[in-house]
Parts: sequence; C-alpha cells; structure tokens
Amino acid sequence: MKQKRACIYPKDIQRITGRSERYGRKLLNDIKNYFDKEPYQFITVKDFAEYSGIDEEIINNYLID
Repeated sequence: MKQKRACIYPKDIQRITGRSERYGRKLLNDIKNYFDKEPYQFITVKDFAEYSGIDEEIINNYLID
C-alpha cells in the first residue's frame, strides 16, 4: 500500500467539501482551536476526520499525492 500524506491542507478541504480554499483555511484554524494546537502545528487526517465526522478512508481517497 502506498504511503499517503499525514496532514491536511486547505486545497484538500476544498476537494473534499467542494467549498473554496479560503473556507479550507478558516476550517483548519477552527480545527486548531478545537484541538488546542499552536498556529505552527499541522492538522492530521485523524484530526480532520474526528472534527468533520468524515471517515478517514474517504479522506485518504481525496488526498493529492
């Protein structure tokens, strides 16, 4: 099995949700606040799945290599 990326970027959120990249940046900041992360820390696939309620496998299908 090919290794996928571990972190989520605004472009990934745009592809998953169909919303704008700006919405993706805002959502990442909301997730960082929710998990009490520092601004320099990354959001993982697991964090995004837990916050959004979307299964990790579905998210991994959308990730750009």
